[in-house]
Amino acid sequence: MSIAELPVDKTDELKIVKDATCTFCGCVCDDMELTVQGNKITKAKNACVLGKSWFFNHHIEDRPEATIAGQPVPFEEAVEKAADILLAAIYPITYGLSDTTSEAQRVAIAITDWIGGTIDTTTSVCHGPSGMAFQGVGEVTCSLGEIKNRADFVLFWGCNPAEGHPRHFTRYSLMPKGQFLPNGRRDRTAVLIDVRKTKTARAMDYYLQLKPRSDFELAWALRGIAAGVEVDPDIEQITGIPLDMLEDLVSKMKEAKFGVIMFGMGLTMTRGKHINTEAVLALARDMNKYTRFAAKPLRGHGNVTGADNIVSWSTGYPFGVNLNRGYPRFNPGEFTTSDTLARGEADAALIIASDPMSNFSNPAREHLSKIPTVVLDPKLSETAKIATVAFTSATYGINTPGTVYRMDDVPIPLRPAFESPYRSDQTILTAIETRIREKQLAAL
Repeated sequence: MSIAELPVDKTDELKIVKDATCTFCGCVCDDMELTVQGNKITKAKNACVLGKSWFFNHHIEDRPEATIAGQPVPFEEAVEKAADILLAAIYPITYGLSDTTSEAQRVAIAITDWIGGTIDTTTSVCHGPSGMAFQGVGEVTCSLGEIKNRADFVLFWGCNPAEGHPRHFTRYSLMPKGQFLPNGRRDRTAVLIDVRKTKTARAMDYYLQLKPRSDFELAWALRGIAAGVEVDPDIEQITGIPLDMLEDLVSKMKEAKFGVIMFGMGLTMTRGKHINTEAVLALARDMNKYTRFAAKPLRGHGNVTGADNIVSWSTGYPFGVNLNRGYPRFNPGEFTTSDTLARGEADAALIIASDPMSNFSNPAREHLSKIPTVVLDPKLSETAKIATVAFTSATYGINTPGTVYRMDDVPIPLRPAFESPYRSDQTILTAIETRIREKQLAAL
C-alpha cells in the first residue's frame, strides 16, 4: 500500500497554529506560531535555526504504510507478523522512544512487559550515567522557569547550548528578564567549564578550560574548597586550572542567591561517567549549605526526558530494564541495548523512533541486521532499511498530538500542524499490543 492510496489532505487552506511545540531538542519550546499551507509549514515564528530546520524540512514521504522484508503489505498483515516475531523471541529488546510521545512510550513498555523483554532508551548512550548518578546521590532540581526567574549564577559544564540548544540562552538561562532578575543578562554571572572553547564560551563571563578526562578531579576539588578543605596546588597540573581560579569560582558560587549547574555529555560520557555526574550533583548539594543551588542535565532529543520519566514510573528505573523474570531488573552494561546486541544475546528487536544502525558499534549493528526486527519510523532510516517489519509512522508534534517532557521534567502538550496519512506510533503499538494479548490469551 503506497501513500497515494492513503487519505491525504491536499487542500491549500492557510492556517495558523499558535502555541505549537518544537520537539527537536530538549528545550521543547512551546511558543511556536506556525503558518501552515496545506501539508507544508511555511513560517515558524519564534523557532531557532534548529527548529526552523525541523519544521521546514518536514514533508510526507511517499512510502508504503507497512512492509515485510521490504515488500508493501496491508497494515493488519504487518501487525500480525510483528506480534509473531515478538512472541517467538526468547530475549526480545525494545529500544528508542526518545522521539515519540509519552503515550506511545507507555504502550511500548506494556508490550515489553507482556513478552518478558528488555526496555531501553537512547538515554543509555547519552545521559545514562546521569540516571545512574541520580539514584546514587539524588538530585537538587528546579524547573527552567525557576532558572529564568531566579538564577543569578549559571555554570555550564561539558555542554554547548549556543549550538545544541540555541534558545536556552534567550528563553531560560542568560538573557531573559525574570521576576527577581529585572535586568536580565546584567543580573547574571555565567561560567563555562569545558575542554575546548566553543561558541558558548563567547557568551560567558568566565571560561575555564579543563584538561580532558579530569572532570572528576575538578568537581572534588571544588567540593573540597567549598568545605574549607586544603586542596593541593598540584590540582592545576591535573585539571589545567589554577587553584586561585577555583577558589574564586567557589566564592562566586557561594555569593549567588540562586545558582544552577547545567551539564552535558562532555561530563557524562568522558572518563568516570556516572562518577563524574555524582560529583557534580554532590557539589550542587553541598552548595545548599550556603545558598540555593540546583543541577540539571542538558538533554538532547525532544522527548528523551519523557522516556526516562515514563520508564521510571513504570518500572522503577530509567533505562536498560529487563522484565523477563516478571519483575524489573536494572543493570547498565548487562541490559542496555548496545551491549545486548554487541554480545549477540538479543534475538528480536522492537525499534521505535531511533536509528541504532547509524550510531551503534559494528558488532551491535551486525547482530541487529541478523535478527528479526520491527521498526517504527517516519523516515526510511538505516534501521528501517534492514527491518523485517517496517511501519511508516506520523511525526510526533508536527502530525500527532500527545505529551512530551521538557528537559526539566515538565510535561508539555503537543499541538500538531497538520494530519499525516500515516498512523501514529501510539496507534501502531496499540494494535501490536492488542494482537499480542489476543494470541497470549488464546494459548492459555
